Amino acid sequence: MVRETARVTKRAVTRGTVRVSKVVSEHEEVVDTSTIEEEIEIERVARDVVLKKPAKPRREGDTLIVPVMEEITVVEKRLILREELYIRRKKVKHPKTEKVRLRREQVNVERKS
Repeated sequence: MVRETARVTKRAVTRGTVRVSKVVSEHEEVVDTSTIEEEIEIERVARDVVLKKPAKPRREGDTLIVPVMEEITVVEKRLILREELYIRRKKVKHPKTEKVRLRREQVNVERKS
């Protein structure tokens, strides 16, 4: 009796190649930003008020008030509030332009047969 058998095999065949390349390019772009700084403003306010006891620093809203006192001699000792310092904080926004370097990648695919 004669019998035939089939045998199946696989093999790799190169049918073409692919070449992939990547190019990175840089460009500058102008970006508008801003910075915030705090500035201190001091205002001297003359008072010349006779006090019975020392005045303490106090806050009124965003203002810190610091009393400046002086003792003077009269027939009696009196405490005189000469002036107060009004110290305020304020934020100032300064526009600023900066150059920023940005990168972009491009991929090229070439098929070679």
